[in-house]
Amino acid sequence: MFHLVLAACLAAQPATCQPRLLPAGDAPTREDCEARAAPIARDWLARHPELTGGRPRCVETAELPALSVQEVAAGIHVHQGAMAQISRQNRGRIANLSFVIGAETVAVIDAGGSRAEGEALYAAIRQATDKPVSHLVLTHMHPDHILGAEVFSEAGASIVADARLPEAVARRAESWMVSTPRQIGDAAFAGTRIVGIDQAVAAPQVLSLGDRQLRLTPVPAAHTGTDMTVLDEKTATLFTGDLVFIGLTPSLDGSLAGWLDWIAAPPDPEPALIVPGHGPVAESWDEAVAPVRQYLTALRDATRKAIGAGLPLSQAIPAIVAAMQPVSEGWADFRDTTARNAAAAYAELEWE
Repeated sequence: MFHLVLAACLAAQPATCQPRLLPAGDAPTREDCEARAAPIARDWLARHPELTGGRPRCVETAELPALSVQEVAAGIHVHQGAMAQISRQNRGRIANLSFVIGAETVAVIDAGGSRAEGEALYAAIRQATDKPVSHLVLTHMHPDHILGAEVFSEAGASIVADARLPEAVARRAESWMVSTPRQIGDAAFAGTRIVGIDQAVAAPQVLSLGDRQLRLTPVPAAHTGTDMTVLDEKTATLFTGDLVFIGLTPSLDGSLAGWLDWIAAPPDPEPALIVPGHGPVAESWDEAVAPVRQYLTALRDATRKAIGAGLPLSQAIPAIVAAMQPVSEGWADFRDTTARNAAAAYAELEWE
């Protein structure tokens, strides 16, 4: 297969250029790709007026820069993100991203934190299979999981997410489009757009990939107010999104009580593999959730103690962070993330 690549430069920074992969240009031969290249590139640039483009070229699949992925079960491929908060060094590539290959089509679980990361994930898929990508499932609203979605929309995938996600993203989109390029760099962010969803999930439902079924389950407010899990029934692999963190400090953007409630009710039957939003794949429920359960329980208890002592928020945050030091081992970015979590937990629990 051949793929259309366009050299795209920021109009405001002509020296800042990146190759952009345009999935609409995929073709079985170089000749077919080249014949369609100019109008596809022109139309794409018209939708991205912040960019200017050079001459498009067609390259073979093996030439595309691709994310590293591991096949953790039959047809289940996972890319493990960097164990850190987003930065210029990691280009915002911190989330776990996955794809599931069925008999007929492919489903993608989360799209990455930029257009470039979404393209690299798409390249990894194409290096594994030429089956069409039918669905992109977004496990929750956070930018490190959703900002690569446009790539898969262009590839013809239906974007699927919790019904609460569009409104939550709309409230934050303007801020993200300013803050994210500052955090990861303009070049790494070039061409990134937030796109809408095609299929809103308000109740459990199943996606079919031919020989395998993916069960989507919306979750009451927990890590965020937009969480959704994905279970591949064929291999009993559960994709939790950021309901499970391993190694990177959990971030609270929903409900502490709701998150602990979700952890306290394991799936029945329990999955064979758990793919967290951050960190390595786990082989048992307890292995996956024990660290985050310990962290969140300590956060709840320390916050209640600070509130009970009558501490105002400004004093409560450092007191909570200090009280949680005994559970800090093994968590990357512990202090800064815990300080933000303390503020969120305080706001939730002060009116218990």
